[in-house]
Amino acid sequence: MKAVTWQGRRNVSVDTVPDPTIQEAGDAVIRVTTTNICGSDLHLYEVLGAFMTPGDILGHEPMGIVEEVGSGVTKLKPGDRVVIPFQVCCGQCFMCSHGLHSQCETTQVREEGTGAALFGYSKLYGSVPGGQAEYLRVPHADATHIKVPEGPADDRFVYLSDVLPTAWQAVEYAEIPDGGSVTVLGLGPIGEMAARIAAHKGARVIGVDLVPERLARAASRGIEVVDLREVDDNPGDMIRDMTNGRGTDSVIDAVGMEAHGSPVAKLAQSVAGLLPSAIAEPFMEKAGLDRLHALYTAIDVVRRGGAISLSGVYGGAADPMPMLTLFDKQIRLRMGQANVLNWVPEILPLLTDEDPLGVDDFATHRLPLDDAPRAYEIFQKKQDGAIKIGLKP
Repeated sequence: MKAVTWQGRRNVSVDTVPDPTIQEAGDAVIRVTTTNICGSDLHLYEVLGAFMTPGDILGHEPMGIVEEVGSGVTKLKPGDRVVIPFQVCCGQCFMCSHGLHSQCETTQVREEGTGAALFGYSKLYGSVPGGQAEYLRVPHADATHIKVPEGPADDRFVYLSDVLPTAWQAVEYAEIPDGGSVTVLGLGPIGEMAARIAAHKGARVIGVDLVPERLARAASRGIEVVDLREVDDNPGDMIRDMTNGRGTDSVIDAVGMEAHGSPVAKLAQSVAGLLPSAIAEPFMEKAGLDRLHALYTAIDVVRRGGAISLSGVYGGAADPMPMLTLFDKQIRLRMGQANVLNWVPEILPLLTDEDPLGVDDFATHRLPLDDAPRAYEIFQKKQDGAIKIGLKP
């Protein structure tokens, strides 16, 4: 089969690799019909290469048709149409039973000290082959799937794999009071969808970015926008002016480790990306620094007594946190990988003919799998208006 493989920093290719097979009784194999590129994939493309091996299959936002199931699978059969969550979970352990599927005790990658195994996301999360491919093996398939109906195009459902539950959790963790306000930092796929969800729930939403296409998309859906280029990368004063001098009740940081700004951390990340893996990996594990500009902005923008929700991925082991300010402002802080299956029952009713969240036209690009190298490049460089890219095997 064809698959998108990691070959080095800013280097992916489409290669012919062996087809996946049933390896355990709980496995299923699906034929992938749509698979997306996630902003988190760009961390592997740019920063976290130390934890990758050439030939690793990328991707964790697939959906498709079940081709084959193992002898222990009882909830799926060939022909079923499914979305595959980005995390592998058993659905039965203590963590899964408490709605914390991203911490599944059955698939935790204990040798790396991390949570549930993730598709296509480096040795840090189990080196599980990803879904940017023609076929995908799904371990623990009875739990690791979302069955969806026949009929509507894939775009109606594929975002259940990551974008929708991640954005939904970001809004839930932000604890926006009824009729309250939220600032969303970063209007990439997760930030924009979080803004749409928060607005759908009745919040006043202020979106912050510096990419014109992202700002325009958010504004077209009634989101108030702040262009970072017009406020010298510091939107705090403008947002306080917009909110009676307080700041918003909540802030969602949808940017993460590769924030615009933070030049010292940017240099450290760039250097680490050029080092051999044997040197770069321990550096990132013990002394890695994130570019914390977005997080510092969130702390500045949120009102006293407010809440910050982190959905942007951070990976630094030595990040300096402004504890005095966090304590003084009495800020609540919540974060983590989305627990996909926990939020699906609330999201599915919104994937209706009315399409209130605008999923049908959420993708800016739909390209053949063979165009993945170009797709990664334009997504990483924010070219050609690329905000969300779907690939068709």
